[in-house]
Amino acid sequence: MADLSAFPITNPYPAKDPSVLQLYSTPTPNGVKVAIALEELDLPYEAHFVDIMQNQTWTADYLSLNPNGKIPAILDPNGPGGQPLALWESGAILVYLADKAGKLIPTDPAGRYETLQWVFWQMAALGPMTGQLGFFHKFAGKDIEDKRPRDRFAAEVKRLLGVLESRLADRPFIMGDDFTIADIALIGWVRAIPAFYAAGDLVGWDALKAVPEWVARCEARPAVAKGLMIPARN
Repeated sequence: MADLSAFPITNPYPAKDPSVLQLYSTPTPNGVKVAIALEELDLPYEAHFVDIMQNQTWTADYLSLNPNGKIPAILDPNGPGGQPLALWESGAILVYLADKAGKLIPTDPAGRYETLQWVFWQMAALGPMTGQLGFFHKFAGKDIEDKRPRDRFAAEVKRLLGVLESRLADRPFIMGDDFTIADIALIGWVRAIPAFYAAGDLVGWDALKAVPEWVARCEARPAVAKGLMIPARN
C-alpha cells in the first residue's frame, strides 16, 4: 500500500484507502470537472471536501499540495513510474486522467490536439469570463453602481457562447459523437450561466439552441450527474 505520509495534505484530509487517488475539491464549476472525469473513467478515488468559503485552500497543508491555493487538486499514489504524484490545475488533471485511463481523449494526434484546444479555450476564455460575470452580476460586484464591468463580461460571455453554439450546431458533443474531456471542462461552467449565476438574460441564453441541448445531453449522463455533486458538502 502506498505511503502518503510525506504529503502534509493528508493531515487535515486523511486517506481511508491510501492506494486510491485522492481528490481535494469543492463542487464548483471548476471543481466538478475532476469528479466527473473520475466517474466517467471509473477510476477508484476518494473525494475530500475543501471548504473554500472557510479559506481552507490557504492553509499551509493545502498550499503544500497546490501553491496557487485553488481547487481542485489530486494526489495519485500510483503516478508515473509507480510513484505518488500531486497535481493541480483542472485542465492538467483532466489530461493526466484521460492519458492514465486511455479514454476521453482521441488517440490520433490531430484529434488529441483539437480536443486540447477546446480544453484550453475553457481554461483561458469561457471559464474566467464567466467567473467575472458572476462576480459583477451575482456576488460582491453586483453592488457596484457602474455596470460597465458587468456588461463588458456579459458581452464577452455572449460572444463565447456563440462560438460554442456554432461548434455544436452539427454534432452532439464538442468532438463529435464521442464525449471527451473537452465536454467535461465546459459543462460545469456553461450550465452555471443561466442557473447558478442567473445571467441567462444578459447573454442571450434563450436565443441559443445547440448549447442548451448539449447541456441536457451531458447532464443525462449518469457519471456527469453524479460528478456534479462531488465532493459532498460537509
